[in-house]
Amino acid sequence: MRKSPLVQPVVKWVGGKRQLLRDIFPLFPKNFSSYCEPFFGGGAVLFSLQPKQAIINDINVDLMNMYKVVRDNVEQLIETLSKHKNESEHFYKVRDWDRDKPFYDKLDQVSKAARLIFLNKTCYNGLFRVNNAGEFNTPFGSYKNPNIVNAPVLRAVSHYLQTTETTILSLDYSNILESVKPPTFVYLDPPYDPVSDTASFTGYIKNGFNREEQIRLKHHCDVLHNRGVKFLLSNSATPFILDLYSSYNVSSVNAKRAVNSVGSRRGDVEEILVRNYE
Repeated sequence: MRKSPLVQPVVKWVGGKRQLLRDIFPLFPKNFSSYCEPFFGGGAVLFSLQPKQAIINDINVDLMNMYKVVRDNVEQLIETLSKHKNESEHFYKVRDWDRDKPFYDKLDQVSKAARLIFLNKTCYNGLFRVNNAGEFNTPFGSYKNPNIVNAPVLRAVSHYLQTTETTILSLDYSNILESVKPPTFVYLDPPYDPVSDTASFTGYIKNGFNREEQIRLKHHCDVLHNRGVKFLLSNSATPFILDLYSSYNVSSVNAKRAVNSVGSRRGDVEEILVRNYE
């Protein structure tokens, strides 16, 4: 299947990997029959790789619903999305839909998907963030002309998801990894260990991802390794993470932090790529 350059991320996501693809792809194993990404987010790796068989998963239910809608109802999604306006009053009205849980739960899936894309395109710095109640709380971005309805990309991604064996799930990542067998290749891009007390960002889900979760993930990586499943994992280059994965092959890369509420803190940061193969 020929790759399409229009198959690319639909939304901007914290920790997106578009800028690191040139560092990541050379480390991928040369041969694997299927691909698995349990922390999917914006999907830059999958959409660039465009495998014929894949499992994509993220614990953010609204995000994965959006991908299902892109796959199954793209024209209705484009029509619904085109009705949203880049205006502060409309933004806050739509943002507050999830404050009324009975109302939000009754919305159809297309409306929920259009809401997510609209808020992502028009909120401050494209930062998808929720509070402890799971409510979207990023402010309006005041952009002059955001590309709210990128119809060519939406249609291309829809076609890709329709014409490949791509399973879309929203489960705890451990449920995904338990069923993975070789020669499936797993790319893991979890919420990063914070490089400082003020750098933590785990707000795309309401419960976060602390160091106990990092240790739990390491355990599942060990299980994958013992099962003969090849994996590549991205994380921040903190002493904690470097020590945690010291038994595996570790490479360092520099990435630009694109999402930060303070502009001066968006700069180069060291990340690591961990793999269990040569």
